[in-house]
Amino acid sequence: MKLDPLSLKLFVRVVEEGTIASAAELEHIAAPAVSKRLRELEELFGTPLITRTNKGISPTAAGARLSVLARDVLDDMRNIVLQMKAYSDGLRGSVRVLVNISAISTFMPPIVRSFSERYPDINISLIERDSLAITESVAENIAEIGVFTRLPHSAAIEVHPFRTDELKVLVPAHHPLANRRRVGYAETLAYEYVVLRPGTHLHFQMLTAASAAGRPLRAKVEVSSYDALCRMVQVGLGIGILPAGNAELYRLPGTRTLKLDEPWATRELVVGVRRRDALSPVARLFFDYLLARDEASEPIALP
Repeated sequence: MKLDPLSLKLFVRVVEEGTIASAAELEHIAAPAVSKRLRELEELFGTPLITRTNKGISPTAAGARLSVLARDVLDDMRNIVLQMKAYSDGLRGSVRVLVNISAISTFMPPIVRSFSERYPDINISLIERDSLAITESVAENIAEIGVFTRLPHSAAIEVHPFRTDELKVLVPAHHPLANRRRVGYAETLAYEYVVLRPGTHLHFQMLTAASAAGRPLRAKVEVSSYDALCRMVQVGLGIGILPAGNAELYRLPGTRTLKLDEPWATRELVVGVRRRDALSPVARLFFDYLLARDEASEPIALP
């Protein structure tokens, strides 16, 4: 099948202008040549694409659909040209990265900072998503790279080790557990919790572990971020579980962190891609940077 981008461009212009003459004038091409292109498209697809009336030209149902699809194709082609042209001037572009709530506030800021200092013409779009949603989105090419907690999934993606984090129990300074250094999860279930929103992998882990212990998870307050969780614990609304990196990041006075004495408290963060060798040059550069360990990639604690 031979599908010429110029023919698509002329077809879209005719639909927009309503006449072949106007489209030909704007595109600086003879009107008969435009008509020939339209006939060739109709022959190629085997269906009428336009109807001619005394008021001008209007698309058929097939033509209306083609005009939408053609605009998408032409936009993609323009984007390809712009991105490729940028490479002739030096390394530049953009990469879309989905990151879970744990990594986006701890490990990612110093990495993005140092990467941006080294490659100032590359734009990084970081979008927070739940870990399972990230695996599916990377598989569907919604983003080239994902950073998430290793978990069972069915997505057809490559997974590469990134960082290891440990879950901690955060309690108010006056809490009965505050003088402890470590605690088992079953013992904490006697107290009310501030929990991360349902749908996150951590929330699922906590519910699963509570069920295995034969006790309910007493969720007093649900929040959507770790900084909110810390603040709720600080004012005495319950205890909470969060990654050590986030606990260190916020370090609120009037709280204590305890070691969570459970096998599932140690978690591995991973980087997921559809295929490493299919990444765009800019995405491959950032992917390699993510997997390179250096001092600049360690979490930064707030003063």
